[in-house]
Amino acid sequence: MAKLLLTGVDGNLGSEAARILLGLAKKEDLIFVGYSEEALKVFAEQGVETRQANFNNYEGLEEAFKGADRLALISMPFVGVKRQNAQKNVVDAAKAAGVKQIVYTSLVNAGDETNPSVEKKDHIFTENYVKEVGLDYIFLRNSQYAEAMITNYFTYVHGDGVLKNSQGDGKMAYISRKDCAKAVAYALFRGDEYTRATLDINGPELMTITEFIEIGNKVTGNSITYKELTDEENYQVFDAMGVPRTTDGVFKKDSEAPFSSDGMVTFAQAIREGKMDTFTDDFKKLTGSDAMTVQYMFEHANDFQIGERHSKDA
Repeated sequence: MAKLLLTGVDGNLGSEAARILLGLAKKEDLIFVGYSEEALKVFAEQGVETRQANFNNYEGLEEAFKGADRLALISMPFVGVKRQNAQKNVVDAAKAAGVKQIVYTSLVNAGDETNPSVEKKDHIFTENYVKEVGLDYIFLRNSQYAEAMITNYFTYVHGDGVLKNSQGDGKMAYISRKDCAKAVAYALFRGDEYTRATLDINGPELMTITEFIEIGNKVTGNSITYKELTDEENYQVFDAMGVPRTTDGVFKKDSEAPFSSDGMVTFAQAIREGKMDTFTDDFKKLTGSDAMTVQYMFEHANDFQIGERHSKDA
């Protein structure tokens, strides 16, 4: 069996991917990497080899990746040149350490030059760089986390009852972050079955935000409505919540919107313009199971909140 290395095990997606991977692979075939000693200790106590690393610095990364055949790079939680440099460090170190294949968590429609999402720029940069250095790859192009919008829904339940953003009638196949983690675990485990693959990790149905809200209302008994804003008005909503425009800003602890508003507003624009309505069965082919529905997630809403940021740079 190949030696499988999972990064980001101290984060939301990475810790869930680690849990699933432990049910798929033998512990002796796994290496878990993160920057949090406390998080790594939990896995070390279970018998998994763990290594501490900070991707912002190249020094030490080759040693951290030594012996791995396949590496899953969970994208960094910041946006822009900083993320591009950190992920470039990982790719360069993986190549130098002899890693043969990278699994990377990208974004739906990342390759479309007309996609206005600022997040997309970092993802396509990383995808292209992996190709440039000649590594084999599995790119997992994730749709938007349903958790983000479920948390957002309840923000307005506790507010004025009118969910506001600028995505209009655009469609998205919302997927749970837990299912995205499952895709990472399965891609890492089944990597030898894929060569230079790009997979779209989508939820089970395309829907508008209005349809998303209607499901939430049906399950919870609330009466949230939707109001479309302009992109500038959308920025103002996040400004009022204290959300920084870029990931270089200061994030409030326990924020209900733990992302930069630049990322969220341009993401909404991309949805509105039909740039995010990719819909495939790649998730089921990869994992052998159906993705969870939005209705199921609302029925178990406490388990599907976006949670805190887990970033050393926050």
